Amino acid sequence: MEQLKHECGVAMIRLLKPLSYYKQKYGTWLYGLNKLYLLMEKQHNRGQEGAGLTCVKLQSQPGEEYMFRERALGTGAITEIFGAVHRHFASLPPEKLHDADYAQRYLPFAGELYMGHLRYSTTGKSGLSFVHPVLRRDNWRAKNLSLCGNFNLTNVDEIFAEITGQGQHPRQYADTYIMLEQLGHRLDREADRLYTKLKAEGFDGKALTEAIEEQIDLSNVLRKTSPSWDGGYVICGVTGSGEMFSIRDPWGLRPAFWYADDEVVVVASERPVIQTAFNLAVDDIRELQPGEALFINKRGKYRTETINAPRERKACSFERIYFSRGSDRDIYQERKQLGKNLVRPLLKAVDNDIEHTVFSFIPNTAEVAFFGMQEGFEEYLNRLKTDYILSHEGNVSREALEHILSMRVRSEKVVIKDIKLRTFIAEGNTRDDLAAHVYDITYGSLVPYVDNLVVIDDSIVRGTTLRQSIIGILDRLHPKKIVIVSSSPQVRYPDYYGIDMARMDEFIAFKAAIALLQESGREELIIDTYRRAVAQRSLPKSEMVNWVKKIYEPFTDEEISAKIAALLTPAGTQAEVQIVYQTQEGLRAACPDHTGDWYFSGDYPTVGGTMLVNEAYIHYIEKEILHKN
Repeated sequence: MEQLKHECGVAMIRLLKPLSYYKQKYGTWLYGLNKLYLLMEKQHNRGQEGAGLTCVKLQSQPGEEYMFRERALGTGAITEIFGAVHRHFASLPPEKLHDADYAQRYLPFAGELYMGHLRYSTTGKSGLSFVHPVLRRDNWRAKNLSLCGNFNLTNVDEIFAEITGQGQHPRQYADTYIMLEQLGHRLDREADRLYTKLKAEGFDGKALTEAIEEQIDLSNVLRKTSPSWDGGYVICGVTGSGEMFSIRDPWGLRPAFWYADDEVVVVASERPVIQTAFNLAVDDIRELQPGEALFINKRGKYRTETINAPRERKACSFERIYFSRGSDRDIYQERKQLGKNLVRPLLKAVDNDIEHTVFSFIPNTAEVAFFGMQEGFEEYLNRLKTDYILSHEGNVSREALEHILSMRVRSEKVVIKDIKLRTFIAEGNTRDDLAAHVYDITYGSLVPYVDNLVVIDDSIVRGTTLRQSIIGILDRLHPKKIVIVSSSPQVRYPDYYGIDMARMDEFIAFKAAIALLQESGREELIIDTYRRAVAQRSLPKSEMVNWVKKIYEPFTDEEISAKIAALLTPAGTQAEVQIVYQTQEGLRAACPDHTGDWYFSGDYPTVGGTMLVNEAYIHYIEKEILHKN
């Protein structure tokens, strides 16, 4: 129900054959560009604030452009950038448009290297200059660098100080541009190293330039730069001379997958989009491992190499629950298992009265977890029926047998997203009233004052939509009890690796814990935690601890859930409202390979995350408590 802006999406394609090969086999030299469009469109869920692409043409003459870029803002950015590319070909006569050799020689965006990006801002910065790919120009092809990524760094200040200390002057204070200048500086040094080496070997003139382009090694560039990056990242880059790379953070926080054959090398943020775009089996696709980089050189030779020693794997669990495409084989099963895990606590919530309970889901992203929950309840009912029949040793009346066999899981499409609130309505009360009508209900879907209503969501982070509209409209059906269930655990802590959840006051679980402390006369714990967080500012980051955990320690998960329900239930609601969350143990059982659960546990995989969560708490206390007092 709550839209979270999150990880960006990346896509790269390296064509390993001349464009004429694809024209002959697939009917068009636009094969690579068309596949990039598919990869990006299939990852549209990962970024709707902007999109961009870079293309490198290997066959160009001095004085001709060889590195092309298009970027656009807004939800229609993918269509816009590809439309802009195709406008370059609109006026061509058919004989030239269909001539692959002509295209490869003369047309813009008719290249062998393609890189695309979909953007969601995690910093609040907007505008075309912040849309990837970013580009660093130079008069030497090998020193031109275009960069894009799915990332967020926690130590931008330190990297900025490092590169400015070397005399560099980044044009903007943003992690993307700082990373671009850092990598670009090392790329320059790599080219200079080869220049000195090859010059001593007797190379000169154009032969020297060509030798540099042939021998340049981007692994040297990444080994000098990436160890300083604290955060989650998948960074992709291309150079003007035809080098390509993709590198993943050593904790495996952000995802990346790749595929290669004798025609193409492909990279994307999600596995099923590669499957769909290239009609592949799931086992054909490989995952880029933590700390690993994929390199494709100018000649199209590819290799993987470990650049940074892998750390304890902490692949993001929120990625699996909420953001990734549910069409992935493993993600689909994991989300179903998350739903199955909820059967026992939900039975308790409805006093085991399945007969008078209706199940539904909001939003559509929670549908797979709903299917799993439904299967879990069907298995429960089958066991119940079997036990009943066996316990009566055949002495069951026809009426009783018909009744027990008729027991089923009652599921309905209870809530429908009806309209989109128009943002030109600015007046607060009117806006809130309209917000309550974004969703509508299916009247007659349950028996008033008799049935319980269980609605599953994939996460409850802020709870704004629940409070402003969902609970109120569900109450119009007059259920005996409303149970809102989250397939993920309570989100208690900010994220600093690519999702726009960076402030403590965004989390309804945190607000509930603070309220419980205040109501129980334990305000001193709030201030004591603040003092501890401030006191460790002078410590090295490696010695810092997450003091915010102290806020939750006095209470059980159930106590916090009950307070969340009280905070989110609108005045005048007739039905009893309960909120049920997935347990952290249930999450780990469902997603065993994605142990990055810092949103829920507060166990940050990097020292930068621990530092920033304490800073977020300090900021909250100073703004919301100390300032008001």
